[in-house]
Amino acid sequence: MRAALRSVLVGFLFALAACIPTVQQAARPGPSFAGPRFEAAAHRFISFDGAALGLSAWLPPQDQQPRAVIIGMHGMNDYGEATFYLMGPWFAQHGMALYAYDARGFGRSPERGVWAGQRLMGEDLRTAINVARQMYPNAKLAVVGDSMGSAETIALFGGPDAPHVDRIILTAPAVWGWSTMPTAYAIALWFSAHTFPWKDVTPPRGVVRHITPSDNIAMLRHIGQDRNMLFTTRIDAVYGLVNLMETASRRTATLQGDVAFLYGAHDQIIPRASAVAAARRLPVTARTAIYANGYHMLIRDNDRELIYADILSFIDDPAAPFPSNAPPLLAGPGGQPGPIAAPAASLPPPQIAATAQPGQANR
Repeated sequence: MRAALRSVLVGFLFALAACIPTVQQAARPGPSFAGPRFEAAAHRFISFDGAALGLSAWLPPQDQQPRAVIIGMHGMNDYGEATFYLMGPWFAQHGMALYAYDARGFGRSPERGVWAGQRLMGEDLRTAINVARQMYPNAKLAVVGDSMGSAETIALFGGPDAPHVDRIILTAPAVWGWSTMPTAYAIALWFSAHTFPWKDVTPPRGVVRHITPSDNIAMLRHIGQDRNMLFTTRIDAVYGLVNLMETASRRTATLQGDVAFLYGAHDQIIPRASAVAAARRLPVTARTAIYANGYHMLIRDNDRELIYADILSFIDDPAAPFPSNAPPLLAGPGGQPGPIAAPAASLPPPQIAATAQPGQANR
């Protein structure tokens, strides 16, 4: 009897272990590893452990040294090229270099679809910063995080032993963690991630039809045909993202240096209540802005150059007024959220997940 019970218990433990959310592990550099580096021509970022991550770079003309270097951090299911393909050339024309790498599990990087975990993500960002600092010792160094990329940035710079950069810019920060998520959602996600973590999910069509991530329809169609994008998500990756967003939400309080927190009034992905809760924890030196015509994909929206000009100004002088005159996110008395402008004219909701077809991959 005891042997039978023991067998059942062992079987149960093995089954439970098999249902633990999967997280990538760091590689072991081979004997020929020459150290971390950007290989822009080959579209590769060689990280601290020798892993080759996808990389896109936009540089000023060859005879011009950049006055600032931006490390671009993409969002969930996105990748560096798709997130920054509009922003990169604009900043290169204004004398700044932009390097955007693909986080592990995304785009052109290893183990597509498998969550990398906060520690590994943070070490990759720390490595990219060190590489950029060595390449451009006299340039200002900034990190621009978009959505999930903002969460990665906050998690690293709000944590212990944070590296130094000159500016931190957070666009549409992904800060919808456990503490601001409806309890029913949280319970369902935890149960799913520990029952069938490998299962791929897509947003229900009814949800997709009622969410407009951007007013730039041409851009949405462009990335919707890019085979380097992810159009399904493992449940344990969603679970990992929510853990990361919770860390980011809490660590906004311990960010240091010059920080800008930028949010769109029409963001339907990150609830405004979550953004406001995180912004209230920011240090008093941080700058915030809310854009009346902005959506979740702020840096790819039709009004994106307004945001670019604000980011450029902030990198040059963090104390200067934003050229767009966008009001602060916490504009009311006592740090209360300010009023939002009337909604923009309605647009036909893009059905990205439904219409996406494999197409020509970007770099």
